[in-house]
Amino acid sequence: MSPTISTDLIRGHTTTIILNILRQGDSYGYEIYKKILALSGNQYELKEATLYTAFRRLEKEACIESYWGDETQGGRRKYYRITAKGKERYQHSKREWNFAKEILDRLIQGGLEDEEGSKSTGS
Repeated sequence: MSPTISTDLIRGHTTTIILNILRQGDSYGYEIYKKILALSGNQYELKEATLYTAFRRLEKEACIESYWGDETQGGRRKYYRITAKGKERYQHSKREWNFAKEILDRLIQGGLEDEEGSKSTGS
């Protein structure tokens, strides 16, 4: 059985994921959805409702801004771009994530050396 990622595990990081995609260039909703799916190796699908709720929240917080695309590209699409505030938020969230990942790694995998040490000394 191949491992799957829990939606609960990712939920708190939706904003950072979206900001990461937009750091790489302006994009529209469905394209962002597809990029998230591709980056996860088809292991994680961000629900459309969650995505658009995050867009509204990020826009209200001035981390992203939206604009209408040129209709010559097909249907009229709403594009999103990251702002300077959004880039700062991304960097802050990335630092928090790296710190949390380090601590969680120790909490989930650490302690084995201590267990082996006490077995070999007979204590």
